[in-house]
Amino acid sequence: MQSLHVNGYDMPYLDVGQDRGRPPLVCVHGSLSDFRTWGCVLGPLTQRHRLIAVSLRHFFPAQWDGVGDTYSISQHVEDVIAFIEKLDLGPVDLMGHSRGGHICFRVAQARPDLLRRLILAEPGGELDASLDPDYVGGPSPLLARFTASAEKIAAGDVDGGLAVFVDTLEGVGAWARLPAMVKQNLRDNAMTLIGQVRDNRPPFSKADAEQIKMPTLFILGARTKGLLPKVLHALAAHVPYSRTAVIPNTTHPMFEQAPQKYSEVVLDFLAS
Repeated sequence: MQSLHVNGYDMPYLDVGQDRGRPPLVCVHGSLSDFRTWGCVLGPLTQRHRLIAVSLRHFFPAQWDGVGDTYSISQHVEDVIAFIEKLDLGPVDLMGHSRGGHICFRVAQARPDLLRRLILAEPGGELDASLDPDYVGGPSPLLARFTASAEKIAAGDVDGGLAVFVDTLEGVGAWARLPAMVKQNLRDNAMTLIGQVRDNRPPFSKADAEQIKMPTLFILGARTKGLLPKVLHALAAHVPYSRTAVIPNTTHPMFEQAPQKYSEVVLDFLAS
């Protein structure tokens, strides 16, 4: 593990593999996660690329108490931008999963000069009326579920809160079926959910999507249900130079469920 001091914070990261004449692949994890989430694909991806996996502000190995206003999408976007600038390696390839995909999308929107290619694995967020004909406004049902999860965590019922979160995304009983190691990684980052429900995450718009000009790969788990596929397809339809890959027999954590296939899709895109 190494770290770079950016925006007053020591951002931890893993740096694995060799350049091999290609830009590094910077990886941004999603909710309740950290740089360890990419462990399943480190081997395949680093055979051809240098991979730099960051842990965002307040995530493991940090031990945050959930207090303060320094956890937000905007803060994490600023941190990733500053991190890439401080690497000083020229334009990089950027890959994000879930909430990390949202962050990478906003980095690409704000600083396209820092990126060569963009990979978004089921980017998290919601759609505004320009992308969703069914948009009605008002409170998000998904946010209500995540808020219930965060309230349990804040009250000390960490596993109960995480069960609400995971079951919301993956279906009833999903938390109970998770391997012990995955559960522990979620516990290590549980307090970040308290910050996440205060994210004020802006919805995606058609104008946002049309601003993304670099080649972009969207990755979808074939069995993912709910809002995530809807968001992905809406964005992919309006990002000018995009393609979509579907990983068979997987849900939201598709690179954990099918690491070899996921890696093949990513490597093919980066080499094309």
